[in-house]
Amino acid sequence: MSGFFESSIMARAVQRQLVSYELVDIRDFANNKHNKCDDELYGGGPGMLMTPEPLASALDSVQAKGSRVVYMTPGGRLFNQQYARDLAAEEHLVILCGRYEGIDQRIIDTYVTDEISIGDYVLSSGEVAALTLVDAVYRLLPGVITGESLEEESFEDGLLEYPQYTRPAVYDTMQVPDVLLSGHHANIQAWRYKKRLEKTLLYRPDLLSGRGLDNELRKLIDELLVQRGEA
Repeated sequence: MSGFFESSIMARAVQRQLVSYELVDIRDFANNKHNKCDDELYGGGPGMLMTPEPLASALDSVQAKGSRVVYMTPGGRLFNQQYARDLAAEEHLVILCGRYEGIDQRIIDTYVTDEISIGDYVLSSGEVAALTLVDAVYRLLPGVITGESLEEESFEDGLLEYPQYTRPAVYDTMQVPDVLLSGHHANIQAWRYKKRLEKTLLYRPDLLSGRGLDNELRKLIDELLVQRGEA
């Protein structure tokens, strides 16, 4: 897990002191011979559950009480870009990674402020989910990535990102759209907006369902639906 913090944009953010982190091994806080941190479930059932004592000690070691404590779990609230922006505003963020069947509910009741899921599927451990959350959050911190780059990404205004092209202008008989070579910035922006809307309608129409649509946007959506034979 440490490798993530030692490469690419994250490594530069750490070097520039825009981000600081501490990795804590819960097994270091176990008080038994084999550093065991799990046990059978009360009431029966398959799998093992992480026990409360080492978890509490590990959380206390990073002053978790009074801080935002996120527990990664498939049973949590679905993570999205707005949630990432919310967490990016925190001075101190503690991320708790579950294993096996999860963690004892009493730890959740005592320490956890947010239970977060990164999607409707189950992973073997919370570390993978935690890295996804960290990657989405740290890049929103001031100075990590330019503001202009962030403004045009997917989800920033409720739409997916437009298709992008680079040199050569023709690749394997496929040509870059003429509008992008025109130098006409207003036409380029209009094309990009239409493509964002088109992609959102195709892959994530749910992003538009709760969105207030003015007449111009409604007209554009209707045109796209006609083009696709859905109107």
